[in-house]
Amino acid sequence: MVKEVSVSYGRDEDNDFYSNDDLYNINSWGADLSFREIISQYAEGDILKPQLQRHYVWDKSEASRFIDSILMGLPVPSVFFAKTPDEKMLIIDGYQRIMTVYDFVRGIFSGDSKTFALTNSDKINKRWRGKSFLELSDIEQRKIKNTTIHCIIFIQTAPKDNDTSMYQIFERINTSGRTLMPQEIRNCVYFGKLNEALFEMNENSAWRTLFGSEVADSRMRDMELILRYFAIKDIFENKAEIRIKQISLKKYLNEYMQKLQSSDATTIEGMKIEFYEVMSIILNKVGENAFRNLSDGHSASSGTGRSAGIAKFSNRFNAPIFDSMSIAIHSLRQQKSLSEELGRSRIELLLNPEYQDLIRTRTTHVDRIADRVNLAIKILDN
Repeated sequence: MVKEVSVSYGRDEDNDFYSNDDLYNINSWGADLSFREIISQYAEGDILKPQLQRHYVWDKSEASRFIDSILMGLPVPSVFFAKTPDEKMLIIDGYQRIMTVYDFVRGIFSGDSKTFALTNSDKINKRWRGKSFLELSDIEQRKIKNTTIHCIIFIQTAPKDNDTSMYQIFERINTSGRTLMPQEIRNCVYFGKLNEALFEMNENSAWRTLFGSEVADSRMRDMELILRYFAIKDIFENKAEIRIKQISLKKYLNEYMQKLQSSDATTIEGMKIEFYEVMSIILNKVGENAFRNLSDGHSASSGTGRSAGIAKFSNRFNAPIFDSMSIAIHSLRQQKSLSEELGRSRIELLLNPEYQDLIRTRTTHVDRIADRVNLAIKILDN
């Protein structure tokens, strides 16, 4: 059974909902495309599957029923595409339907990578029960390929330098059967080199130990935390340039990921090296519970004027502790000021009442982000 890691956030982050106040000019139109056209464009990479798309979730029975409906001539629900600046189309809603027909025509079922034949079920018309695409008649094959599906296509025409409306569209329109988490949507919308790098960084062994699970989180919360590290570091380093004091972290992560969506290979490689080195230092010098807060029943003894001894830690991964401690250690690493007593200093940091307040309340206030990182640097600097 896969271990599910519980993650705690600041109080203001738990209710971080925003409706984008930017004025977007979004155009949409309808187009009827045949499955022949859609399959061809998907195969050529002109229609894109967002990297998330929870892989393929329909079972063989559901997929067979959909093919059966097409052969019977029943209407097919509309799909939603978003047109990208490079003239491609991103699937917002309808991936399961598109992939089912694509799989059936090519003959391989994505669910198990085996030959795709319709199920031998009384729910399937007996004329094509148990048949693959190639076993259908020429007329039936043409019927599937020639069936049209109504496509609603969106494009953002303004503003040119900010396409975060795509996040809003995906969040509100996607009907995949479950509410998608923010990073799942970002993974769909801001696909590119940074997104690929987040997948790679998420597999790092030190990070997996620190996060608390060998297996990647099914809702991509671990990937969001990696993105959070870089985004919070960006706020900390460029605080003077941020005009507002209270941010929506969800919105800021959207904008940060969009900004770095097409970063050059050197930038991306530098980010990966930095993250790997920081996580390695923390695991080796602080330990696998580095990003856990002290539990309510912790105990600590004092030695040489510094809190030391034995402490009990919460089982929950704490996001504000993670970003402030990681950024602080990155800063000390750059200054070549890493103490051999990081484990003891970390306890002292967690026992500090000011720090506890900074990681619990108003954690997305720009000044308090800087305060919690600076306090972590000060105490961890021994």
